[in-house]
Amino acid sequence: MAVFPFEISATEGKARTGVLKTPRGDIRTPAFMPVGTAGTVKALYMDQVKDAGADIILGNTYHLMLRPGAERVQRLGGLHAFAHWNGPMLTDSGGFQVWSLAQLRKMDPDGVTFQSHIDGSTHRLTPARSIEIQADLLGADISMQLDECTDYPCTHEEAERSLDLSLDWGQRSLDAFGDRDAQTLFGIIQGSNYADLREKSAKGVVSQGFGGLALGGLAVGEGHDQMCATIDMTVPHLPDHLPRYVMGVGKPIDLVESVARGIDMFDCVLPTRSGRHGQAWTWDGPVNVKNARFAEDVSPLDEAVNCPASQDYSRAYYHHLFKAGEYLGPMLLSWHNTAFFQALMQEIRASIAEGRFEALRTRLQTAWASTKSSPKDERA
Repeated sequence: MAVFPFEISATEGKARTGVLKTPRGDIRTPAFMPVGTAGTVKALYMDQVKDAGADIILGNTYHLMLRPGAERVQRLGGLHAFAHWNGPMLTDSGGFQVWSLAQLRKMDPDGVTFQSHIDGSTHRLTPARSIEIQADLLGADISMQLDECTDYPCTHEEAERSLDLSLDWGQRSLDAFGDRDAQTLFGIIQGSNYADLREKSAKGVVSQGFGGLALGGLAVGEGHDQMCATIDMTVPHLPDHLPRYVMGVGKPIDLVESVARGIDMFDCVLPTRSGRHGQAWTWDGPVNVKNARFAEDVSPLDEAVNCPASQDYSRAYYHHLFKAGEYLGPMLLSWHNTAFFQALMQEIRASIAEGRFEALRTRLQTAWASTKSSPKDERA
């Protein structure tokens, strides 16, 4: 298995910036990965995603195995060609969607049998099958081990049983992955919000020899403060030389606070989901363009974001598009939000390199204080 070179160029406190080098291109870190659930970042062309500043996108194993089918994607040239994305791509294992979407799940030591949320058809996902889908059929540059997600909250006993299963599945994923020159595999740390279990899981996953490390079991309803606490209890058990990835996170304030705790990679559907529902993310906080006060507001969404959707269209026009139910509204707003999230990561990287990250963090904490996730918030 390839372990992609990860070069850290600057640090400030625990925050760090660098580059993860892959055969398909460099990933500047901290990095935010737009989510291409079904082979598309919703409402955007891939050229827009690239122009916004994204170095890597995420593909979804669960959704693509159900529709159009992973074998079909392979016959059509793999996910990069199919989706017209020539940069690095990470795929999730399918474990979270089996937990959150699938019907009639039946877990056993070797994998999970479930019914599709689309048509009720029965499917089987094991560590080996997940690797086959991600690495062989979709052709991901970075694959994720199959893990089991737990409800939040859960008991200490439930969390430990789950992380033990995930450790076993991690080894089975590694065995199935084998030796690959141009692809790598990340392990996933579980343990809910229990410090001793996060330590146990982290040490176990690190010892298995993955090419990167992910924190799972977050953005499942625990809220912002507990998310930060879980990162705090986990990162001290992780080596410096591997990239650290928090899965499913998050809001801009979540990203900033996670970077402050030493996290390098993120993914979330929030930019395009917010875009479809009329919420713009800006340097001054979120803006609901459907609000009546924007009906005659000729100012742009955010002149500080270098994107046509951010600079060239008035808030009044956005208000009109959403009130009229025009497709262009979600398309433009998703474009703006995607560009904003990439602008945020660019500014975070620059601030760490220039030794001003804490000043940026303080400013954004004030601007976004009201956007912190509360317990039971839906995973974005």
